[in-house]
Amino acid sequence: MKHVLVTDKTHPILCEKLQAAGYHCDVQADLSYNELLAIVNNYDALVVRSKVEIDRNFLDNTHSLKCIGRVGAGMETIDVDYAEQKGIKCLNSPEGNRDAVGEHALGMLLTLFNNMLRANNEIRSGLWKREANRGLEIKGKTIGIIGFGNMGSSFAKRLRGFECNIISYDKYKKNYAPDYVEEVSLEELFNRADVVSFHVPLTDETHYMADAAFFNSFAKPIYLINTARGAVVKTVDLVSAMQTGKVLGLALDVIEYENMSKDGLDLESLTPDFKYLLQADNAVLTPHIGGWTVESKYKLADVLADKIIDVLK
Repeated sequence: MKHVLVTDKTHPILCEKLQAAGYHCDVQADLSYNELLAIVNNYDALVVRSKVEIDRNFLDNTHSLKCIGRVGAGMETIDVDYAEQKGIKCLNSPEGNRDAVGEHALGMLLTLFNNMLRANNEIRSGLWKREANRGLEIKGKTIGIIGFGNMGSSFAKRLRGFECNIISYDKYKKNYAPDYVEEVSLEELFNRADVVSFHVPLTDETHYMADAAFFNSFAKPIYLINTARGAVVKTVDLVSAMQTGKVLGLALDVIEYENMSKDGLDLESLTPDFKYLLQADNAVLTPHIGGWTVESKYKLADVLADKIIDVLK
């Protein structure tokens, strides 16, 4: 019998499907790195989220694993290349939360364009400011999507009915876009975009992709959305771009100072720049919940279970 270890909370459908396929499934949440390493060789498959980093040292001390599954999309806490060199298949389940992320990005854009947060706070304080909260329409705007995988394509689908111009830049793809999306170079995106939305994984290449040079490259002021990973955007440069009018507003579901292992903000690392964002009424901030829906919790686990079963069979 194959054995699978699940190290974080996820939907019960994951273990239900694995057990129905004839595998033994153990759930041990909140294990430390060393605790996990001490028992991992009792298992054929390991399911993780972001609390423990699966690095080279960890992989060098495993000999039984056939696959490592990530309940979610991002794989930055797993040394995927090294694992696969050792014959360990690495799996994730972006198909499970792409709908949620697409909807969340759209919701953040609508919230930003229509001043919903500011107006909500004002009316609760007894203020009725209509002209000061006059909004913008998505129709006619050019929305630039950086990264056109599961999440970027999901956002594009939701934008389709708004009669806007959807352009996309993806360094690693060609001839990928549906007929309602125009593939462009990064330079063309800089020249045309009114809104830019990030949908890229966090890698050495995308770390701080949105820095001062990035913001200075746009032909006109932009609105920024990030539902990818916090460190794709360099906060100090983002704030500078806001202060100089290069960024007119922003929506962040992920924060550079987010502590992925503890599922929260690293309060000791909060800089004056991030505190500026907390006070800015043209900033929409949410706590990494873009892919966090009732439906996605099920789908993330369901999709991953099928992939694990396919590898172990």
